[in-house]
Amino acid sequence: MATAADQEDDDTQKQKQKQKQKPTEAKITKRKESSIYGNYKHYYGYRIDPSTEEDPRLAVFKREWFEGRDCLDIGCNQGLIAISIAKKFLCRSILGIDIDAGLVETAQWNLRKIARLENAHKRAIEGSNLTASNSLSCLGRRTGQTSKGKIPGYKHDDSPGTAEDLFNVVSFCRQNFIESLDGCSEKYDTILCLSVTKWIHLNWGDDGLITLFVKIWRLLRPGGIFLLEPQPWTSYKKNRRVSEIAIVNYDNILLYPHIFREILLDKIGFRSVEVVTDNLSGTVAGFDRPILAFLK
Repeated sequence: MATAADQEDDDTQKQKQKQKQKPTEAKITKRKESSIYGNYKHYYGYRIDPSTEEDPRLAVFKREWFEGRDCLDIGCNQGLIAISIAKKFLCRSILGIDIDAGLVETAQWNLRKIARLENAHKRAIEGSNLTASNSLSCLGRRTGQTSKGKIPGYKHDDSPGTAEDLFNVVSFCRQNFIESLDGCSEKYDTILCLSVTKWIHLNWGDDGLITLFVKIWRLLRPGGIFLLEPQPWTSYKKNRRVSEIAIVNYDNILLYPHIFREILLDKIGFRSVEVVTDNLSGTVAGFDRPILAFLK
């Protein structure tokens, strides 16, 4: 038969167990709250299939959307899409913006790192008569770069360019894009908004979404392209509890993703839309999202 002392020991053990659990729960909550804007630190690493060297979205983009054009990447995360577009499609300029200052700092670091790799690669090719494979091996020794240290989502290529070229074309800054509509002028030819709409929707509701679309319209020059990769409603449900604000906004959303096309054409004023892809291959499950190109 259990004594009062035994019962007291049991209560003490339960209390200790609860105290052990609390830090874990706190860490989980803190981790969720730190990414309430979708500002994940290793986004490219878990979105892109490990067997794929390049972000698969680049394969469905058209060169004419970027070459010689001024571009804006909203929610640029670590900046790899923006840097890759500058290298692959030779845009005149591309600005990547993100609400997370830490991610912007990482994007700037990635830009410096990739610029150094490009310069080292160019010197290796120009200054050596070795075979292509030996040249790449030499580059690896010079830079300390191995297959284990590659940047997820960025594929090195042999296109001409130097660090100065990249720094003149690519830039990053911290910005809350929907904070204000003031001072919007037509200064971009192409604007990207890739897997961002859900986070704006959950944090700022329908009003925030409309502000996003209106501001993009105002910033685009006539004939400009708006590239949209919206998340499906099922994705909203998975993230609706990231914050108290998200819970409230989720319950009050009326503008569902399946009517974004109608809103942008009939309400915002875009002339036409092209379905770039409705099933993106080369990504992990859940990221095979449609990409739409709207023409102003």
